[in-house]
Amino acid sequence: MTRDRFRPRATVAVLAVGVSAFGVLQSMIIPVLSQIQADLDTDQATVTWVLTAYLLSAAVATPLIGRVGDAVGKQRMLAVTLALLAIGSAGAALAPSIGWMIAARVVAGLGGGAVPLSFGIIRDEVSRERSGAAVGLLASLTSAAFGVGIVIAGPIVEGLGYAWLFWLPAILTGLAAVGVLCLVPASPVRMAGRVSVLPAVLLSGWLVALLLALNEGNPAGWTSSLVLGLFAAAALLLAAWVAAERAAAVPLIDLELMRSRGVWTANVVAFGAGFGTFASLGFLPQLLQTPVESGFGFGATISESGWILLPSSAVSFVMGFVAPRLVHRLSARYVVAAGLLASAAAFVGIALVHADRWHLGAWMALQGLGIGLVVSSLAGVVLASVPAQQTGVASGMNANIRLIGGSLGTAMMAGIITARAGAGGYPVEAGYRHGFLVLAVAMALAAGVALLIPRVPGHPEDRVADEPQVDAARV
Repeated sequence: MTRDRFRPRATVAVLAVGVSAFGVLQSMIIPVLSQIQADLDTDQATVTWVLTAYLLSAAVATPLIGRVGDAVGKQRMLAVTLALLAIGSAGAALAPSIGWMIAARVVAGLGGGAVPLSFGIIRDEVSRERSGAAVGLLASLTSAAFGVGIVIAGPIVEGLGYAWLFWLPAILTGLAAVGVLCLVPASPVRMAGRVSVLPAVLLSGWLVALLLALNEGNPAGWTSSLVLGLFAAAALLLAAWVAAERAAAVPLIDLELMRSRGVWTANVVAFGAGFGTFASLGFLPQLLQTPVESGFGFGATISESGWILLPSSAVSFVMGFVAPRLVHRLSARYVVAAGLLASAAAFVGIALVHADRWHLGAWMALQGLGIGLVVSSLAGVVLASVPAQQTGVASGMNANIRLIGGSLGTAMMAGIITARAGAGGYPVEAGYRHGFLVLAVAMALAAGVALLIPRVPGHPEDRVADEPQVDAARV
């Protein structure tokens, strides 16, 4: 095998390890928060920050690191982000206190930049004929890894202890960081100019304020002074960020680019996909683990509920290979819309037909098929809609909007499910039914937006092929 044929395959393999580890770390902590709470002697409100801190850190880091990678080199920044993910994971595994673990999770969350950087490297290093399949593979891995994290958490904790939920990703991402330095070529396409400091600070500020408001809405009350103040701060910082971006000589995020049809439709769809996916995978295990005495629960263990969700992750991963071929034949708009409608149908099924465990497994397989088509196709839409030197920041914002949608969907789902309590203090069955029906409506609305995705989105590839490259020494 020649070097030219080996290098793209090795590049994709290294990138796959990195994005998979990040995706798994997003979710595998969810089923074991109660055990961490007991072992580190803390309360429920505090232990939820083990998850929240990771998501907040990723939300802030994803677009910033994507922009820095566009400027100084995606390969260099990818190695840094994977190293930070490994360090943060190792720190969480060694955590002697809840404060230490939360801080470690903040460091690990910086690994969120691995996703947009990986998409950009694919565009730079893989031939146009194969880049669609490679992007679809990585995108499906980011989606499937979230579900896999929930599936494998139980067996790992039962066999090795919860510290290994962090040790295993730390080892994998550490090896991936070395692989990036050894096997991934330096970025040939870069964006001129330094990262503007003020827009970066304002972007971080409004993202943190918004996600904190969404996170605190249910426990503190949506009309509480804390939550309303956070929403107000997010709105003010957002307005200031837009003004700063328009005034900057080299903006952090090109707002005109964000207005292009290919980009804004992909971002709206990403919001809807995140809204449904995060909420469903976050609360379906709770439905499964509800005691049989409730009249509708299954009394499943962590491991058992994980296995029931496995079909969703498996089918989602397979769709990463199928979606690019379908997009080539049918166009992205129809593939994405069909995927969203499949997910909507799955949520309707979960709401109305869930008498046996196999019902939920079958519906989640359909959901995995749908979201696999969406995520694998959406990444290609974003990459085709922007110049090559802005792939990092555009992919980062798309991933971030999906995360914001997931935060809002999870908060909404929690509010609906916990609105009424039945016997034993458990939520009533109607709460789950109404929650999943709302998710179905959200996915159907997103499918309508997906039909607006242009057939040939954004800037043609040939436009950026001849643009001059920027020397790293000038950045």
